[in-house]
Amino acid sequence: MTCYQNEIDRIRENCYSNELQIATIIQTRQFIINNFDKKLNLDLLSRRQHISKFHLLRLFKRYYGLTIRQYLIETRLEKSKEFLANGMSVTETCFAVGYESPGSFSTLFKSRTGFTPSIFKNSNFR
Repeated sequence: MTCYQNEIDRIRENCYSNELQIATIIQTRQFIINNFDKKLNLDLLSRRQHISKFHLLRLFKRYYGLTIRQYLIETRLEKSKEFLANGMSVTETCFAVGYESPGSFSTLFKSRTGFTPSIFKNSNFR
């Protein structure tokens, strides 16, 4: 290697050494995608990554533009739309995406999509 390449590598390591952070955030996102139907919270996710929950939250927001909770809600809503479009009942969908109350699921679904889950299921909004 040339002395210039060594210097570039040294600067890159000092200034852009966030590869571990990126890997941590990608792993967290993948865990959310694979386990959206379970009870997830910031404490669980931070323990899994061996990182402060506040630091994890800041990093996740920086790289994805959403908090972990917002991302989880969006993931669950997208899956619920899929399930409803495939004929699953509203109650089954509610429990399948990780919500414990059909009422709160319906309220959230309507506030985010503008339609109740049953109207969405019986329509062509898909």
